[in-house]
Amino acid sequence: MKAEELKLIVQDKYGAIAAQSKEQNQSSCCGSTGCCDNMDYTIFSDDYTKLEGYNADADLGLGCGLPTQYAEIKAGNHVLDLGSGAGNDCFVARTIVGETGWVTGLDFTDAMLEKSKKNLEKTEFKNIDFVKGDIEAMPLDTNKFDVIISNCVLNLVPDKQKAFSEIFRVLKPGGHFCISDVVLTGELPEKLQEAAEMYAGCVSGAVLKDAYLDIIKQQGFTNIEVKKEKEIEIPNNILLKYITLDELRAFKRNKVGIYSITVNGTKNGQ
Repeated sequence: MKAEELKLIVQDKYGAIAAQSKEQNQSSCCGSTGCCDNMDYTIFSDDYTKLEGYNADADLGLGCGLPTQYAEIKAGNHVLDLGSGAGNDCFVARTIVGETGWVTGLDFTDAMLEKSKKNLEKTEFKNIDFVKGDIEAMPLDTNKFDVIISNCVLNLVPDKQKAFSEIFRVLKPGGHFCISDVVLTGELPEKLQEAAEMYAGCVSGAVLKDAYLDIIKQQGFTNIEVKKEKEIEIPNNILLKYITLDELRAFKRNKVGIYSITVNGTKNGQ
């Protein structure tokens, strides 16, 4: 499938998700309409509820980590959240940067941008903005941000080299990123690799962990460090929508691992 086709699938899926609650996402990506794949999009997510700045309206359960926990954000920083969705991580980051900082959320799904802006209107924050844009070609200035965060989104980007090249470009010299994402150990069965729904669910778009870290290194980042790693168990009933029982047994036997990692990297320079 071509990159633009994949992007349209992601926009369509997450546009549908934006129209519903976290609870509905736990049963399917389209709630009671049954228009999608009954994927539970919250099986990857961590618990945000105890974080300062948590906004329940912005929590759709779509993340796979807590990037702000390891991002070393400081008061006054300008922070960029890639794939900001309903604004969950942006509101947490705003609590850390305070009134002297700024938080920008970037997303390319209109429904998510509309939802995040409505959530922002319910707050008194004046230093958050949400911008429409593609992570592979961000409509943002070079050397602009102190910190970049992202939560289970880079996995959905077809060209990860372009994405990390753009992250490098828009970071200030000395700036850094903290990204939570899904990676693999071992090869996914071919049918899972080709499943568009699983792509939008953050599985079939995943690459090998070592390859993912190598892409980051190739773009010029240093101090690359995996801060957290956890294995993700995809329920058998979901996997069996795409592969046979024998293929599932082989999948388990070959010990293919699906992991959430939170990784940091720094853009050196003056």
